[in-house]
Amino acid sequence: MSPQKMSVRRVAVVGGARIPFARSDGPYATASNQQMLTAALDGLVERHGLQEPGAVGEFVAGAVLKHSRDFNLARETVLGSKLHPATPAYDIQQACGTGLQAVIAAANKIALGQTESAVAGGADTASDAPLGVNDSLRRILLQARRAKSLGGRVKALAKVRPGHLVPDIPRNAEPRTGLSMGEHAAVTARAWGIGRAAQDELAAASHQRLAAAYERGFFQDLVIPFRGLARDQNLRPGSTAEKLASLKPVFGLAHPDPTMTAGNSTPLTDGAATVLLASEEWARQRGLEPLAYLTAYETAAVDFVGGDIAGGEDGLLMAPACAVPRMLERAGLHLADFDLVEIHEAFASQVLATLAAWEKRGLGTVDRARLNVVGSSLATGHPFAATGARIVATLAKLLAERDAPARGLISICAAGGQGVTAILERD
Repeated sequence: MSPQKMSVRRVAVVGGARIPFARSDGPYATASNQQMLTAALDGLVERHGLQEPGAVGEFVAGAVLKHSRDFNLARETVLGSKLHPATPAYDIQQACGTGLQAVIAAANKIALGQTESAVAGGADTASDAPLGVNDSLRRILLQARRAKSLGGRVKALAKVRPGHLVPDIPRNAEPRTGLSMGEHAAVTARAWGIGRAAQDELAAASHQRLAAAYERGFFQDLVIPFRGLARDQNLRPGSTAEKLASLKPVFGLAHPDPTMTAGNSTPLTDGAATVLLASEEWARQRGLEPLAYLTAYETAAVDFVGGDIAGGEDGLLMAPACAVPRMLERAGLHLADFDLVEIHEAFASQVLATLAAWEKRGLGTVDRARLNVVGSSLATGHPFAATGARIVATLAKLLAERDAPARGLISICAAGGQGVTAILERD
C-alpha cells in the first residue's frame, strides 16, 4: 500500500499570553519554572476558552535552567493548569531559541494534520537556578550507594571533606571556550566595529518603544499580571542614550575601549510565555480570528570555536546571519519585503552585528522604524526559553493591527552558536 499523501496546511497564530518579566532575585525569586509557566498558560486558556477536553491537541514548552524535578516540565504544567489534564505535553530545549523551536514543533504537527491546535511556550528563572552537587562529592555518594555493606558505605563517606560541600553553581559560559555570552558578544562587536553610541541608542529606543506600547494598551491582552507585577520590571521609560552613556563597560574589559554595559545588554530575568497555534478550520469553528500565519522557519549553527571568529562571521550569536539568508532564498523574499522585523536583543551589539552581516551578504538594510517597534529583550528582559514565544505573539498582534496584508521576520540567536528564525504573514 502506498503511503497516504499528506497536504500541508497553513498554521495560524491565534493568540498569546505571558507574565511580566522580572529581574532575577526580585518579585519571582521564589517562583519555579512550573509556577510561572502555569500562570502564563492559565491566562491563555482563560482568554480563549480552552478548558474543555480536547480543546488543545498538545502543549510544547521548555526551560534552559532546569532542576531535575523539571524533567517533565510541560506535562506537569498541564496537570497543574486549567488546561484539561488529558492534554499531552512534552519538553523541548535549544537555549535561547527554545520558545521559537517549541512554536515550530507544534506548527509542524498542525501543518501535517496530526493535530488541530497546540500551545507552545517556555519559562526560565535565573533566581531559582539549579545547583549541582560537587562532582567529587557525587562520586563519593555513588560509591557509598554501590557498597555491599555498612562498613563499605562508612568507608566511602569517610572520604568527604569540607571542600566537597561547595556546590557547582551554573555559569553563563560556553563549555567549549569558557567565555560568557557577553564576552563572546564583545569579541563580535570588535570584529564588526560596533561602537558604543550606536549600542546605547538601540537600547534606549527599546525601552522607549516598550513604554509607549504599554501606554497605548498594546499588551493588555498579552500580559497576565503575576505576583504584583503588571509590566516588565526591567522597563525604564526614561532611558536615553545620554543616560546609558554614563554606565561603565562590563564586557570586553581586557581590550581597549570596551563598549558593552549592563544598559546595552539584557539582564538575568525570570518569566514565562505561551502562544496558541491552530489550523484555520479549528480557529473558524471556535470563532477565533487568526492574528497571523507562520509561513517559514529556519535554524542554523556556526563554528564559534574554530571558525572565523576574528572576522565576526562565526561569532557565538551570529547564526541568524546564516539562517535568514537561507530562509529568504527558499521563500523567494528579500529584507525589503518585510513590514516588521523582530530581532531578539541579547545585546545591542549583537543586533547591530546581525544587521551588518545581513547587509554584507546582500540582503539589504533594515529600516530602523520597522525594527523591534514595541521594544524587545533589552527592555523586557530575557527569560531564555520564554523569549521566542513572547516575540511570536507580539509580532502576530502587530501584524493584525495593520489594515493591509503584512509580513514580519523573527531572528533569535542562541547559545552554542545557534540561531532560530521564522516568518509570520497576515493576509
